[in-house]
Amino acid sequence: MSILSLLLALLSLGAVLALVVLAGRLARAGGLAARISGAAGDGRLRLVQSLALDPRRRLHLVQCDGRCALLLTGGAQDVVVGWAAAPAEDGA
Repeated sequence: MSILSLLLALLSLGAVLALVVLAGRLARAGGLAARISGAAGDGRLRLVQSLALDPRRRLHLVQCDGRCALLLTGGAQDVVVGWAAAPAEDGA
């Protein structure tokens, strides 16, 4: 492999990486990234908090339609630990 072909391969890789970074910034600036990740704020489902219990298992507090569900994930099977009313948000 000659030096010229190695240099061309490295420049091509750099160009592709630059295009990926540019596409990500354009998506974020246009609001596309917020809509895909669910950060728009108008959805019915929202992750309130997540806690790592060990390297495999996590507890997730998920709010859906004014109720909160506690989910245990990462074990042999995922479990809904329980449901509760969502806490009232303070307006002050």
